[in-house]
Amino acid sequence: MRVLFLTAGDRGRGEPVKRSRLRWRPESMVRVIAGQFRSRRLKTVEGRGTRPTSDRLKETLFDLLQSDLADCCFLDCFAGCGSIGIEALSRGVRLAVFVESSVRASHVIQSNLALLGLSTSSCQWLLTMKADSAFQILEQSATQFDIIFLDPPYSAVGQYPIVLEQLQRRKLLTDSAIVIAEHSKHIDLVPRIKDLARFRKVQQGDSVLSLFRRERERKTTL
Repeated sequence: MRVLFLTAGDRGRGEPVKRSRLRWRPESMVRVIAGQFRSRRLKTVEGRGTRPTSDRLKETLFDLLQSDLADCCFLDCFAGCGSIGIEALSRGVRLAVFVESSVRASHVIQSNLALLGLSTSSCQWLLTMKADSAFQILEQSATQFDIIFLDPPYSAVGQYPIVLEQLQRRKLLTDSAIVIAEHSKHIDLVPRIKDLARFRKVQQGDSVLSLFRRERERKTTL
């Protein structure tokens, strides 16, 4: 499986996104919590446009998923600096796909992968484009995911049901897939989108993890 570094304007050629000069502040760094890259620090995007998942919430997330990570395919959607997908790689997933529409944030993901020696590895893809375009490419490649993590900006509340519907329509989920959405405690997601039903909520501070999985609706027989 080859590495993909695709941009919305360069779909199909697999050319790397050009790097730009970025400024980093020490306080903007996050760390890998466990696994192969434990305690390694990662760069984040400066400014308020992205919101890295806190170490505490990330630890809670992967405690919930640990038994399901081995040899799975992991999708980090609205990836930001890529810390969630990189944490998944550190803990042994077979493939992590990063979807991020911001070219600036994509540069940060590439830099973090390079810091860990993963920039030429076949265990990760980076798609620099909006989610709907990325899902179309993934559908064409017949890629399916066991675990999907969604973390759009809190202001983009409308993205949650859209993405949950597209994941199903594009056939990107395995039968046992788990979809985790991080969102503000001040909003409540629709508990069911087509066959995906929420089965658990975990709140930590101002953030909530909503977990969804396939649950076929039962037809009532009269």
